[in-house]
Amino acid sequence: MAFLKYPAVAFAAAFLSMPLAAAPFAYISNQLSDSVSIIDTSNRSVVDTIAVTGKPAGVAVAPDGKRCYISTPEGHGFAVLDTQKRRITHIVKVSDGALGIAVSPDSKRIVVADWYNNTVAVVDAGTFDIIKTIAVGQSPSGLVVSPDNRWLYVANRLSDSVSKIDLRNFMVKKTTSVGSHPFGLTIDARGERLYVANVQSDDVTVLDAARLQAIATVKVNMLPYAATLALNDSRLLVTNQDDNSVSVIDTALLKEIALLTVGEKPEGISTHPDDRQVYVANWFDGKVSVIDAKTLRVIDTIKTGEGSRAFGQFISTH
Repeated sequence: MAFLKYPAVAFAAAFLSMPLAAAPFAYISNQLSDSVSIIDTSNRSVVDTIAVTGKPAGVAVAPDGKRCYISTPEGHGFAVLDTQKRRITHIVKVSDGALGIAVSPDSKRIVVADWYNNTVAVVDAGTFDIIKTIAVGQSPSGLVVSPDNRWLYVANRLSDSVSKIDLRNFMVKKTTSVGSHPFGLTIDARGERLYVANVQSDDVTVLDAARLQAIATVKVNMLPYAATLALNDSRLLVTNQDDNSVSVIDTALLKEIALLTVGEKPEGISTHPDDRQVYVANWFDGKVSVIDAKTLRVIDTIKTGEGSRAFGQFISTH
């Protein structure tokens, strides 16, 4: 598969010249090799590989940059990676089927979806104690916390719905129907729009986050898995597992404007803090594709590990 190396050398050189200390890192869970690859985004290379048992799947980097949380479905919880020391410091037991994982914007709470028990656990990031376990729909997967730390949104895959939870009282405020088998979801910077990737209906549901009501349904390609926003929320990029592609949606027009070929069976997708580079974890070939969201080209590919999944927010903001 050919990856385009476009001739704008100045663009690549600008990133390579950034100070290493300032470069954000991407944390890629390699589920089949029980590890996490750490990518230095300044030169787009793997600088370390950390062993993580329990078939690591979901990834959530704390906004303060100090920790990365990795869900371990077979370990029934998550591992805590100290990003400075690059070592696992805690193994936290949460539930039977821990998969989706997210961190609140203030870095104080971790939320973990239990695929088997149809619940979401809210965990204190200081003590790792479970604050509350909340019943949601069937097979909860993707999670996202609103920018103001107030609301938790949960994609309930087998219920074909999304739930909105008030994190002040831990009550489900509303649940609404979306497409078939929702999995990954993302929210815009203002907390106004929620985008839901529906695996079986091959589309994205756009929700008004406040009312949790559908605004639009946008058709993409085969088995959309996860999504991320870029370029000041003007573009939504969605991984399509079954045709090795990423759909690019114009969020003003709410229509697909491009389809980019990436690696084999793309799953996790996350945006660099520059708001332009988008990283895609490809399950079958154990690689990460890097997309320039402005030029809509794949600008690099990085070898990681077996079964690269990285479901969640896997790039640090620092």
